[in-house]
Amino acid sequence: MSDDRLIVALDVPNALEGLRLAEQLGDAVSFYKIGLGMLTGGGLALANELKQDFGKRIFLDMKLFDIGATVESAVRGLAQFDIDFLTVHGDPHVVRAAKEGAAGKDLKILAVTILTSLDRDDLDASLIKPGAVADLVVERAARAFEAGADGIIASPQEAARIRALPEAAGRLIVTPGVRPAGAALGDQKRIATPAQAVADGVDHIVVGRPVWQAPDPRAAADAILAEMNSPQAKTPNS
Repeated sequence: MSDDRLIVALDVPNALEGLRLAEQLGDAVSFYKIGLGMLTGGGLALANELKQDFGKRIFLDMKLFDIGATVESAVRGLAQFDIDFLTVHGDPHVVRAAKEGAAGKDLKILAVTILTSLDRDDLDASLIKPGAVADLVVERAARAFEAGADGIIASPQEAARIRALPEAAGRLIVTPGVRPAGAALGDQKRIATPAQAVADGVDHIVVGRPVWQAPDPRAAADAILAEMNSPQAKTPNS
């Protein structure tokens, strides 16, 4: 049976392929992520179909960033789609505006800390202040929680430190950058296995290519779920 701690990223070209993949995965997967790449390919329609017709949970990964009034308006509009999670950038003013837009809905606002595809060289190129990436991620997470975020997006390598924050009590940690042992890294630079991520306090892991690029996506999802429920997932840093 499904375990909603696993979120499968439908990073495929259009809604028809996304629906086909969801049908292949069947009851093994109950939670799906739809991102910007799918937006012009019918992503919102797919989100609605998966939610209303198949009873799936939906994570809309938009990473919104703008002035407060615009973010609030955008979130209020997106919240009408009855989605479960929505990402915004972790800047406090963005988080506060998003929470205003989601008022009265069950929508959880997740704040992006630092993308898992970035390392210190990338941050230098973007003029981000000096410091270890992990330290900056933890600092951004704390500030996002203080601004009202229901959860944060961070790499699994920072999960244990974020979970230890007093501000993290009762909040969600959702992590991409999770790769089963032996899987290709793709563009991810700060990764961990599913078992390690769960052991370090992650609530949900997001996996895309290792599932949808697999010869048998259902078997790939089942293998990840098995690892998430293995003895290694219960022992931090094992």
